[in-house]
Amino acid sequence: MFKYQDGNYEGYAPNDGYYRGGDEPAHEDDAQSDVTEGHDEDDEVYEGEYQGIPHPDDIKAKQKKRAPEAADEYRDHADLMAERMEDEEQLAHQYENIIEECGHGRFQWTLFFVLGLALMADGVEVFVVGFVLPSAEKDMCLSSSNKGMLGLIVYLGMMVGAVVLGGLADKLGRKKCLIISLAINAAFAFLSSFVQGYGFFLFCRLISGLGIGGSLPIVFAYFSEFLSREKRGEHLSWLCMFWMIGGIFASAMAWSIIPHYGWGFSMGTKYHFHSWRVFVLVCSLPCIASLVALKFMPESPRFLLEIGKHDEAWMILKQVHDTNMRAKGEPERVFTVSYIKTPKQVDEFIEIQSSTGTWYQRWLVRFMTTFKQVWDNVLYCLTAQYRMNTLILAVVWFTMALSYYGLIVWFPDMIRYLQEEAYESRVKIFDEEEVSHFTFNFTLENQIHRNGEYKNDKFIGMKFKEVRFEDSLFEECYFEDVTSSETFFENCTIVSTVFYNTDLYEHKFINCRLINSTFLKQKEGCHLDFEEDNDFLIYLVSFLGSLSVLPGNIISALLMDKIGRIKMIGGSMLISAVCCFFLFFGNSESAMIGWQCLFCGASIAAWNALDVITVELYPTNKRATAFGILNGLCKFGAILGNSIFASFVGITKVIPILLASSALVGGGLLALRLPETRDQVLM
Repeated sequence: MFKYQDGNYEGYAPNDGYYRGGDEPAHEDDAQSDVTEGHDEDDEVYEGEYQGIPHPDDIKAKQKKRAPEAADEYRDHADLMAERMEDEEQLAHQYENIIEECGHGRFQWTLFFVLGLALMADGVEVFVVGFVLPSAEKDMCLSSSNKGMLGLIVYLGMMVGAVVLGGLADKLGRKKCLIISLAINAAFAFLSSFVQGYGFFLFCRLISGLGIGGSLPIVFAYFSEFLSREKRGEHLSWLCMFWMIGGIFASAMAWSIIPHYGWGFSMGTKYHFHSWRVFVLVCSLPCIASLVALKFMPESPRFLLEIGKHDEAWMILKQVHDTNMRAKGEPERVFTVSYIKTPKQVDEFIEIQSSTGTWYQRWLVRFMTTFKQVWDNVLYCLTAQYRMNTLILAVVWFTMALSYYGLIVWFPDMIRYLQEEAYESRVKIFDEEEVSHFTFNFTLENQIHRNGEYKNDKFIGMKFKEVRFEDSLFEECYFEDVTSSETFFENCTIVSTVFYNTDLYEHKFINCRLINSTFLKQKEGCHLDFEEDNDFLIYLVSFLGSLSVLPGNIISALLMDKIGRIKMIGGSMLISAVCCFFLFFGNSESAMIGWQCLFCGASIAAWNALDVITVELYPTNKRATAFGILNGLCKFGAILGNSIFASFVGITKVIPILLASSALVGGGLLALRLPETRDQVLM
């Protein structure tokens, strides 16, 4: 039998529940003399300070407590849990005082930028697929269903990643799980830029999304545990700005890189590395930068205290204190904490297969135990104490995601639809034209030819774009090196005609009669190389949408601790609903862009407040799990919103607008029933 305690198998050891960080306050002179000597910023162990060696007086106290500790295994589990909850409450208040003593300075700002890069990577991931789709569909011959799946697969990965990796962060640690999340995202995002097949590309984006989805709940849980109560709401809101920066970065890079079709290379006829792949590669840089910087940051001391690792937690808090004091020009300030109350460790005992067991049997036991602990954390969020808050938060997260993500996909689709309507209004129609012995070697675009006759004509080295031939006759014609986009032949009769090196495939001939016609050496792959004049508008819309949240971010950060989280959520969602309602009057591209910017700017305050209150409502050992569940539900809402809203483009505006407005009003009113948390210590 071994003792299992948060992923470690070790022998039995007593635990008196207290952390003793040195000799007692009476021995402060030693610490002061050490500070005056000066020491390296990178030092982790300080001479004359606590180094994990108890004072002789403490040994006697421990010996007195050892007997009651040995009897813990015979105590009722409910009593142990009650004692642990009491310890956690004491720790929460003491930890708040310790963080206030450590101050807010260089250490928190360094961590702010490191975690900000991870949040920026999440923002980039949301936009990447949307930007590469117009180019990727040409490389991979994507159908409409393929494009839809590629757009949703990232959200599916994020949903799973948030739940799984968020849950693991409460058992394995914030830093470790965040490194795993970012490493998965960076590796598969990098790989996706090189793969050629649609299936493999889809798989890479799925796993990449899984990695980055897990980072979001960990980032907010991690950063909040280094912030004091008076700083928490404001600085978590400032952190949210990096999501906006990620959107701006993705838009700017897409605008700068994707249109440069020459930024790539080919290896034979099968392997092509085009500019959109360079863009995918560049978008992985924030994730890689955060991953590297994170190696130099410590684990959350609040998490370490929760699992009983007193020495490590004390040293990290000492590091935070000294780093901030040096930056403020007060290196003589002494870290006065001599002991930290730690929660009662309720150990779990599991049976290992002994030294004769195989490695995979031992691994399976560890895996099943960790899975059970994560599952218990999930169930804990639905216990009587947290059930109502969890259910309300779930509805608010879902309604926000359904409306927000549905609309940010609907906006560009509607703009594209308005453009197509304007494009179709300029179509040229040719009726009953007769052309013979003529050579077409130029581009035909946006035309309809009806009841025409083409005899002994040649179509050589030309392009068709949005061209339809209806009820026409082609007799003894010759097509060579022809490329087409959205071009179809309907109810046509084609007699003794040769097609050589074209992409006029079978599906482009609808109800046509082909008599003695020959297809030779058809083009392979996709050759839709028309440069879309309106592609830049997609980048512009996303860029403006991301930039428009800046005022909302600033306002929410400045007011988060003044007006409270609940009023921020309710007010922001109701204002967003009003903005959404006015979309009925958006009948032009400029109007749609304007209302999109207003909607995004109004809704960002609710997102920021949701992030803050979710962190504050749950205890440390359940915080990342709860955030992961709610964020996973948010991504499910995004998938549903994308699917529903996209299906009504070109049909009606009424249903998407009413659905989004109703969801925002309902979620905003329900959010008012949540408890206010701005004056609470972090449990």
